Amino acid sequence: MLKKIFYILKPFIPRKLQLILRRKLIVSKLPKYKDIWPVLKGSEKKPEYFKGWPEGKQFAFVLTHDVEHKRGYDRVIRLMELEKKLGFVSSFTFVPERDYKVEKELLDTLRANNFDYGVHGLYHDGKLFSSETEFLERAKKINSYLKEWNTRGFRAPAMHHNLDWIGALEIDYDMSTFDTDPFEPQPDGVGTIFPFWVENKRNKSGGYIELPYTLPQDFTPFVLIKESSPKIWIDKLNWIAQNNGMVLVNVHPDYIDFESSRKSYEEFDVKIYIEFLEYVNTNYEGKYWNALPKDVAGFWKSLLH
Repeated sequence: MLKKIFYILKPFIPRKLQLILRRKLIVSKLPKYKDIWPVLKGSEKKPEYFKGWPEGKQFAFVLTHDVEHKRGYDRVIRLMELEKKLGFVSSFTFVPERDYKVEKELLDTLRANNFDYGVHGLYHDGKLFSSETEFLERAKKINSYLKEWNTRGFRAPAMHHNLDWIGALEIDYDMSTFDTDPFEPQPDGVGTIFPFWVENKRNKSGGYIELPYTLPQDFTPFVLIKESSPKIWIDKLNWIAQNNGMVLVNVHPDYIDFESSRKSYEEFDVKIYIEFLEYVNTNYEGKYWNALPKDVAGFWKSLLH
């Protein structure tokens, strides 16, 4: 009930006070959710048809980035270059109609460097799933952006989701869910660290692959809880690796302090992300499949046919 009240009043609360209140709420709830977050027992159960990742890799490693505002948009190339230098590729999702214009040149640059991108809602105003009528009306415009940008990937803002409605989009994969995250506005997790097929009759393809994020989003541990190291990510990654699952993380360029200046109350030090990626490189060299979401979706779909 407190969470519902908070989100109703959120537009009228100053941003800094919002974060303070959310931090207090989450910290107070941590003991209650310790048995289901960040690890949910039972989510490691493998689908019967899954026999392993390509080339015998131990686990899939998928890096994704939601670009929330112009601040994040202006940092996309910098984040791409950081990951590329460390030997990784990732995918960015962009909001088509917000406070930045998505330039074709940027999208081409990402693809030219073997990175990728998708669509992140339409306005990011919290109303995409307010009703089925509203969603289907917006889906028309979302589909036009999917076509214009030549992409088949989607993630909804704030991880709001209705997997049946999302089937109205012309996509191959969606990333609007998570295995477990009781701190999300819509906290119903899908309970698995593996992709899965969502069947629907809303488009000709008959369905799409759902790719849930399986590491906590950066904002919760590093901006709200104020963790100063990537330990929460590393511990969960180790557990997923042991169970041959999919490590999928969502890191927002908007919240990364690339200068390690500690000037902003809603950013975390880029060193945390670098340390995490270096840990993966050092401890799992040759054992992980760093794939783009579209490649994971394509591989998973092939298992079903």
